[in-house]
Amino acid sequence: MIIDLPSTTTSQVNQKLVELRERGGQVALGRVLTLVIAAEDDERLEEAIDAANEASREHPSRVIVVAKGARTAAPRIDGQIRVGGDAGASEVIVLRLYGPLAAQGQSAVVPLLLPDAPIVTWWPGTGPKDPAKDPLGQLAQRRITDSAAERNPIRALTTRSKSYADGDSDLAWTRLTNWRAQLVSALDLPPYEKVNGATVTGEADSPSTELLAGWLAAYLKVPVKRVKSSSAQGIISVSLERRSGAIELRRPDGRVGTLTQPGQPTRRIALQRRDNKDCLVEELRRLDPDEIYEAALGGLAKLSAGTARKTSAAAKSRAKKPAKSAS
Repeated sequence: MIIDLPSTTTSQVNQKLVELRERGGQVALGRVLTLVIAAEDDERLEEAIDAANEASREHPSRVIVVAKGARTAAPRIDGQIRVGGDAGASEVIVLRLYGPLAAQGQSAVVPLLLPDAPIVTWWPGTGPKDPAKDPLGQLAQRRITDSAAERNPIRALTTRSKSYADGDSDLAWTRLTNWRAQLVSALDLPPYEKVNGATVTGEADSPSTELLAGWLAAYLKVPVKRVKSSSAQGIISVSLERRSGAIELRRPDGRVGTLTQPGQPTRRIALQRRDNKDCLVEELRRLDPDEIYEAALGGLAKLSAGTARKTSAAAKSRAKKPAKSAS
């Protein structure tokens, strides 16, 4: 059910929510958090709501979407409430702010927050340089950005590494979970040798590739070379150098990875790119500070640059052009 409330107020939105709850039997007691979505443009608004609805099946929540209308218009709030099948296991409130109110997202959100429930703020598009100091970020225990959605992803990631605060996270980091798991499990197999160096190859503007290299530099404490390539999208390969030979995890097509290491059979691994729905579900599982992400950001300063090797024509033809959020 979708209910439009043009030229409304937050009090009227709250009143309508209570009315719907009494009439339909829906309650807010089962909501475990409030998810605030700061949507800078309409292009990503519906996609972000779909991701939040999917995540709500594991994390029932109240979703408040703050969208900006024309700044030159008269000040007003156009509201929309989505419940039932149009809101997954959550209730979605969309607030479109016009005129001077476009810069007052925090004031519009506060009256609609669930009492005594954690708050997560997510910027699915362009986010603030310092999420913890942003008005909507100040409300939240967890702040989620997406460097891959920025015009200059690497610059955005570098800027946020300097302003990191406990509770900050980035979907470019969440997209690495499967890569990190495979590399850690490979090191758990014999021969148990020290890693002497590492090389991470990926698209020049892939923030996930940067974070993967930073993570290796922070925890292995060895030289890590970040190689930029234009032959495929996202992360292409990781090589961990050891005395007996290298552990190599390669994914030239963005879907299937190949893991090779001395003394072990070659394995093919599903490493398809993760979408925002999957990543958001994972992010909402923890609201405490992510120390490993913080360490990966610190490792960015330790990287050295390398030159990409040429890949085969077959590998190039298999590579498809995905969305910028690909890892």
